[in-house]
Amino acid sequence: MIKFFLIANRVGQLRVSRYFEKIDSLKRQHLESTIISHCLKRIDKQCTIFQLEDTVIIYRKYVNLYLIVGTTPDENELAVLELMHNFLETLDLYFKKVSELDIMFNLDRVYMILDEMLINGIVAQTTKDRILVPIQMFDSLE
Repeated sequence: MIKFFLIANRVGQLRVSRYFEKIDSLKRQHLESTIISHCLKRIDKQCTIFQLEDTVIIYRKYVNLYLIVGTTPDENELAVLELMHNFLETLDLYFKKVSELDIMFNLDRVYMILDEMLINGIVAQTTKDRILVPIQMFDSLE
């Protein structure tokens, strides 16, 4: 099961965070700063999967952004990497070449896409066209 999904930039600023497990705010801030600093310190030749306490951290760097997912130890790491890639492709399809500014100024859309893909930490939908249908309908109402 996926515990959390984070997006941070190259400087370490958190842009998106979605938790599927209850964590109090002080522990959450410490966890986020620890995980982001671990990911930023790692060199390109190191594995993008590591364990931190009872959580498996899987991250992927895309241009200026780090997609970071924390899972339980029994989750398939390769499937999570594929999910992260699919999420980014969906963002690219929606924003036509997604950038950090797109994410910052359209957080509601990013969360809608993420919520269409994941429900309570379990993958619900992976088809890009089906994920974007409710968001496009919402856009047409505006």
